[in-house]
Amino acid sequence: MTFTEPAGRQAVTPYRTPLRVPDPWLALAGGIEPAVAQCFLVSARCGCFMQAARSLNVKATWLRKQLAQLEARLQRPLFSFQGSALTLSRDGRQLQARLIALINDGPPPLNEQPLVRLAVAESILHDILGRDLISLLRRNASARLQILTLDSELALQAVSADLVLWLSDGQTSASGPSFATLPAVRLACLDYVPHIAKRYSRPATRPDCLNDLSDYMLVQWQADQQVDSFAPWNKLLEQRRAGVVQVQSYELMLEMIRCSACIGLLPQYMSRFDRGLVALPGLFDQTMQRHLWMAVNAQAQALPPVQLLIELIHHTLDERKDWFQT
Repeated sequence: MTFTEPAGRQAVTPYRTPLRVPDPWLALAGGIEPAVAQCFLVSARCGCFMQAARSLNVKATWLRKQLAQLEARLQRPLFSFQGSALTLSRDGRQLQARLIALINDGPPPLNEQPLVRLAVAESILHDILGRDLISLLRRNASARLQILTLDSELALQAVSADLVLWLSDGQTSASGPSFATLPAVRLACLDYVPHIAKRYSRPATRPDCLNDLSDYMLVQWQADQQVDSFAPWNKLLEQRRAGVVQVQSYELMLEMIRCSACIGLLPQYMSRFDRGLVALPGLFDQTMQRHLWMAVNAQAQALPPVQLLIELIHHTLDERKDWFQT
């Protein structure tokens, strides 16, 4: 049996919404260089030129120049400020959607950064390198950095890292890391003396001999118990039957000295690092010294981030060269 359309009726064609033709200027999106497209998309995501520059590891002035050239090329304003907030303009939102569509519904990936492992003596990280490392990371938000702290020779022997800074008693690097490195470099010599907070001691009444210490509590960082060059200080604490506190945290030891009228053994440069502390030289006949060493993993020497860290370390120590003996 065959069915036929009734006479006089016409086949109905379903209505379809016409495809929206993109604005002609958006055709230029396909010709935008990948680096410039990345600058635009990262800036759009961050809503802040400074943060976008950090994420891309470029200068903010260079980033804004690239975006200004892009706006001039497209003859469209892409960003606008609403108060202090950076937002996309209508054209900017269209360009963002177009670029995301061109790269398969996802922003262009950041260039992968190698993981760099920095192992550093805890006191050196806290007192000397910490601020400059933070400054470096503020400028480079795409970095991959693992910071490992060393508080003993055992930790030094167990660590695996690309760059190592450690303290030793001798002027040779015999106690260096266990993995293969380039020849170790001795960076500085550190003298250690007892310190006290200025607010807890007047110049006329500060201890000037070991007997004077009996009126004060002494604080010891437990990691220092294993340091041979600190034998005079450690022997004194072993002989005390009262007025001794031992802590596992370097920062807590500093707080005990600053806030609890304690006396503790610190590098002589501490009175420069913290103006509220004062050194007490001359209490011991023997000199207590340690040496700062640096070694680079033989397999990581060519990595640009490792070279950047080496430059930062040398620059930091050069700025503070009057803190140490060389």
